[in-house]
Amino acid sequence: MELAIHENRLGGTLPGCIGNFSATFKGLSLALNLILGEIPREIGNLVNLQVLQIHDNLPIPSHLGNLSNLAALTLSNNNLSGMFPSSLQNLQNLIYLYLERNNFKGPIPSYLGKYQSLTRLNLASNNFSGPMVFPMTGNLLYLNLSWNHLSGVLPMEIGNLKHLDTLDVSGNILEGKIPSSTGNCDGLTVLRLRNNLFHGSIPQQMSSLRGIEDLDLSNNNFCGEIPKFLEAFQFLEKLNLSYNHLEGSLPTQGVFRNLSATFVVGNEKLCGGMPEFELPKCVSRNSKSREGVHKLKLTIAIIFGLLGITLVATFLYLCLLKQKRKEPISSCLDDSLLNLSYGTLLKATNGFSSTNLIGAGSFGSVYKGLLQESGNVIAVKVVNLTRHGALKSFKAECEALKCIKHRNLLKVLTVCSGIDYKGDKFNALVYEFMVNGSLEEWLHPHLAPNDADGHSKELSLFQRINISIDVAFALDYLHNQCESPIIHCDLKPSNVLLDADMVGHVGDFGLAKIVLESTPDTRANMSSAGLRETIGYAAPEYANGSQVSREGDVYSYGILLLEMFTGLSPISDMFRDELNLCNYVAEALPQRVMEITNPVLLHEGECHNSSQDSLHKRNRIFQECLETIYRVGVACSVQEPRRRMSIDKVATQLHSIRKKILTASSLR
Repeated sequence: MELAIHENRLGGTLPGCIGNFSATFKGLSLALNLILGEIPREIGNLVNLQVLQIHDNLPIPSHLGNLSNLAALTLSNNNLSGMFPSSLQNLQNLIYLYLERNNFKGPIPSYLGKYQSLTRLNLASNNFSGPMVFPMTGNLLYLNLSWNHLSGVLPMEIGNLKHLDTLDVSGNILEGKIPSSTGNCDGLTVLRLRNNLFHGSIPQQMSSLRGIEDLDLSNNNFCGEIPKFLEAFQFLEKLNLSYNHLEGSLPTQGVFRNLSATFVVGNEKLCGGMPEFELPKCVSRNSKSREGVHKLKLTIAIIFGLLGITLVATFLYLCLLKQKRKEPISSCLDDSLLNLSYGTLLKATNGFSSTNLIGAGSFGSVYKGLLQESGNVIAVKVVNLTRHGALKSFKAECEALKCIKHRNLLKVLTVCSGIDYKGDKFNALVYEFMVNGSLEEWLHPHLAPNDADGHSKELSLFQRINISIDVAFALDYLHNQCESPIIHCDLKPSNVLLDADMVGHVGDFGLAKIVLESTPDTRANMSSAGLRETIGYAAPEYANGSQVSREGDVYSYGILLLEMFTGLSPISDMFRDELNLCNYVAEALPQRVMEITNPVLLHEGECHNSSQDSLHKRNRIFQECLETIYRVGVACSVQEPRRRMSIDKVATQLHSIRKKILTASSLR
């Protein structure tokens, strides 16, 4: 007997009588409902339960360990925290275990390696640290440990998983070489190792992975030539080798003939390949030798010529220097920069204490600080230089922020580069502190604690309109008003900060791209790192290796706008297969506008002192405004980049909507 009540709108709490179900009861699915409170301890009576699915922030039952016959356990997307659940130690008969998208931390326990029956294990998108741990038996088919903080090497024991179909360890801190034993996993169809610190060459033993369909080794430190055996993989549909140190000739057969399936950008020493890759031609050794002799002769001639020019230039410079008044060197930010040392920041943040930690991202952590001399509160973003790509991100953010200034952009106060007390390099950016945190905390209050008065965070319709206009103005400035257009590349609610007046400020320019030549179709090269942490907000064309563009930022803005008024995250479990937030809203227009709107906003049009006619008129205007907002969001987030609405038109539309809402609010 099974009970499946998933994907409904059931509320309240589960009664304790659930433990009185028949001894033959084997399946319970509670996912995607509105159930509150705790799952009753009586669930431990269902000793023959084999399938248990719990989503939507319900805590783990305290007597879960009693369910020794459990075969499938899903606790995904629950915002659960703490260490790996100790109650799972007794569930030795598990076949499926899904704990992805939670906040678990600490090491993966060693007892997990003793699970004999496990075939599918997903611990992705948590904060697990320490070495990799997984069942050593050959029964495992699916293993996903991506986007955690796992370190060390990929164990040689991975070769024991001969039936493994999918292995994803992307987004960790794994290092070393790919073990040769990986070649024993000849059943692999998906292998993803991107965004780690792997090095060395791609091992020849991987030639046995003939069934591979998706191979992603991007954003690592692999070197050497691309092995020829990859040409022979007839099932390979996607190959990403971007941002490594690979060199030599790019193969031209198999997957390498398909520009949309093969990604090799960021390997500066690659040459040849299909013309569409636009790589330099490969030069033979004899040609290199002749070229070297020619360059040597040319270099000698240039050196003697430059010596003469240098002497003349030095003389002229000294003459001019005497005439020139002494003036301070200035840059775009010098007038407002503070002079803060590492020691000052150390004191301001109480030694970068965890109690001062207010956020963490891919390349660093953000701390709240108090400058003792001035009493000013600051936000200090400390770059984690051990993360691959962190220094590049830091330089990109400095470059992007160097000469831009706008009311709706997060203001940088200073940059600090030096040596910490351990003798290691230290890089940090110091910003104005935004007292109201990020937009994400307001859209999804369960992610943030209550305020000082005990009230949960809640945005009104008018505040949401104002913030959406603030973000549109910021993007319009970056795209159309800077001397060199800037593409943000990572627009999402967590990167929109709110000040004391609830004014929106766009921040985190670690992935921004500056376009040196402005054209109607402004584009720049896209690092695959740009897709990190932006699932759901990144434009779909980026997944295929397309260049970043204004239209990509507009797509992210459209998703953010729809999220602000529906209250739905684009990575919600309800969006699967072909359904996403954009077409979910598009299908609801115009009849079901109020149905898809965040319930918090539906009562704002009510006013007990208004006449019936005024109330009806006001509600009609609110509904029309919401419909227009949704149409703007859908127009921004359509699949085809060229069909997306320009950000200046977005700002104009939203400004008009704000006027209508102000008019409606004044009706009595």
